[in-house]
Amino acid sequence: MHNAPNPATPARGTRPPIEHFVASVEETPVAAVDAVRIGEKKSNLWLDAWRDMRVRPMFWISVVILVVVALVSLFPTLFSQVDPRTCSLPFSNGSPAPGHPLGYNKQGCDVYSRILHGTSTSVSVGLMVILITFVIGTVMGAIAGFFGGAVDSVLSRIGDIFFSIPYILAAVVVMSVFQEYRNPFVIAVAIGGFSWPITARIVRSEILRVKNADFVMAAESLGLSRMKTLIKHVLPNAMAPAIVVTTISLSSAIVAESVLSFLGVGLPRGEFISWGNDISAAQLSLRTDPMPLIYPSLALTITVLGFILLGETVRDALDPKARARR
Repeated sequence: MHNAPNPATPARGTRPPIEHFVASVEETPVAAVDAVRIGEKKSNLWLDAWRDMRVRPMFWISVVILVVVALVSLFPTLFSQVDPRTCSLPFSNGSPAPGHPLGYNKQGCDVYSRILHGTSTSVSVGLMVILITFVIGTVMGAIAGFFGGAVDSVLSRIGDIFFSIPYILAAVVVMSVFQEYRNPFVIAVAIGGFSWPITARIVRSEILRVKNADFVMAAESLGLSRMKTLIKHVLPNAMAPAIVVTTISLSSAIVAESVLSFLGVGLPRGEFISWGNDISAAQLSLRTDPMPLIYPSLALTITVLGFILLGETVRDALDPKARARR
């Protein structure tokens, strides 16, 4: 007599069923487990750079210097009511006096007032130079790096030609040719027209790095044209090094204007007041009265130092590796 098989008893050669315990939804907070945790603080390249810069003393020192320079450039009469063009030979190389804290130069002009009014000339030339440099260098570097091929070869060779020419020497030649048209705009074009290859090289290298990113490929796969992809996606992510170089280059542009004026091929002395002109005029009495030369030189040095400190701080803040090492 055969017994009927028990349904609860597993047949031979088969594994016994394994019971699974499933917790109820109330006991398992699925939403809390699967939720994506987002940091409370927003984070991107520029916000991280700002958080890094605001705790560094070098940044605030450079900001104070540049704020003072900007105020003096825009409102020189707030700091001195003396006319810088009013000169009197009886006060030639005179010592400091009330209302004239830095004394007089050889022509009997107030040194302090001339330094204040010369700030706007030197800074305005520097700003125009970096504007020209930034625009030309960014356009040339972006097009060469993004499109590549023959376009890259042609634009890179043009940049090499300009890069091989010292921009100070080129500016001297240009200003010598256009002696009758010497003004801040012409001197800015003479300097900026030959100093843009540095910016172009940096922008090109960053474009070459960014254009292979996944988000660029995604933008092109969505049907966005190459030029729109360059402008909207590639260029904004490659501008950080160019901004740093532009900030540092502003100091070089101010120095270049002073050098050209010192050599006598810059701004005319009778029409424009600049630090380079005052330094050039004071060199004749350097042994007998050096202070009219030292004061504008100090103003030039402090201004250049402010821009260099700001550029160095911004460069370190925009570099995640440099932030990690500190």
